[in-house]
Amino acid sequence: MDSQTSTEDCLGWAASDPSGVLSPYKFSRRTLGSDDVSIKITHCGVCYADVIWSRNKLGDSMYPLVPGHEIAGVVKEVGTSVQRFKVGDPVGVGTYVNSCRDCEYCNEGIEVHCAKGSIPTFNGIDVDGTVTKGGYSSYIVVHERFCFGIPSNYPLASAAPLLCAGITVYTPMMRYNMNQPGKSLGVIGLGGLGHMAVKFGKAFGLSVTVFSTSISKKQEALNLLGTDKFVVSSDQEQMKGLSKSLDFIVDTASGDHPFDPYLSLLKTAGVYVLVGFPTEVKFSPASLNLGMKTVSGSITGGTKVTQEMIDFCAAHKIYPQIEVIPIQYANEALERLIKRDVKYRFVIDIENTLK
Repeated sequence: MDSQTSTEDCLGWAASDPSGVLSPYKFSRRTLGSDDVSIKITHCGVCYADVIWSRNKLGDSMYPLVPGHEIAGVVKEVGTSVQRFKVGDPVGVGTYVNSCRDCEYCNEGIEVHCAKGSIPTFNGIDVDGTVTKGGYSSYIVVHERFCFGIPSNYPLASAAPLLCAGITVYTPMMRYNMNQPGKSLGVIGLGGLGHMAVKFGKAFGLSVTVFSTSISKKQEALNLLGTDKFVVSSDQEQMKGLSKSLDFIVDTASGDHPFDPYLSLLKTAGVYVLVGFPTEVKFSPASLNLGMKTVSGSITGGTKVTQEMIDFCAAHKIYPQIEVIPIQYANEALERLIKRDVKYRFVIDIENTLK
């Protein structure tokens, strides 16, 4: 079996230094264990995390680095103890590939918050001591607990962005009961995460207002995504007109921005969830205390809620807006992502272009 040899039979694209430039790279995957699934990757979404770690923005990148943690594909081999999957099943893998599987958080199905630290899909240390390598590659070996079934009627290219962009907004929306029809949701930023928050909000029956610094996104927000209102966040009159009108806000913006103006838009007991990573979070205590508001943070999600989200998207025909690209375009795609020149997620066609 090819996954039980130590030959360099996995083809990927890797960054070799902090320039972040990706190029073809051959390597070996870990041996298939009894609880593991080997997955032929067909598609991989392009996430800003790919920029951060390929370019060593946090100072912890281990090269050669194969990015990609929005993975969709087909099972090509299963370990002897695997129960949930069989060869040929469509599956996905998200931002982490293992955890201790025994702490209070893992036992609750929120393995991403594992007390001992979940193992990221790339640039982490795997159970065998090797560095994990992501989805810009031909196949991957993952413990079955961290694989997700993709309904056969859901396109694999569309499934890929759900595994990071989708789950990152779905998790806090479910945690704070943002699925109550008739309630009002504000979404700050209209990129890969923001456009999924809009799609979920509309599917939940919410009135959705998008806040963006870019007026150029207005028509697409209203016509393509079905947003109810579009507000240019620098327009103080528009902002004042929405004072105390929103039940929830999901903030997907990673650029630095003020928080007090947005907190003033929440109703009493409103909830503000931050899923982006600006350099600092700063607001007046009065913005929080007056009106007993909640400010919360969130990252991706546990295995339970991830599978729930995938099934929800398939049942409600929710699809990310994607631009499918060949692997040879990956470097340009990362440059365009930095410039926010994508509507709204790049997805690499691994199956047909990684040769």
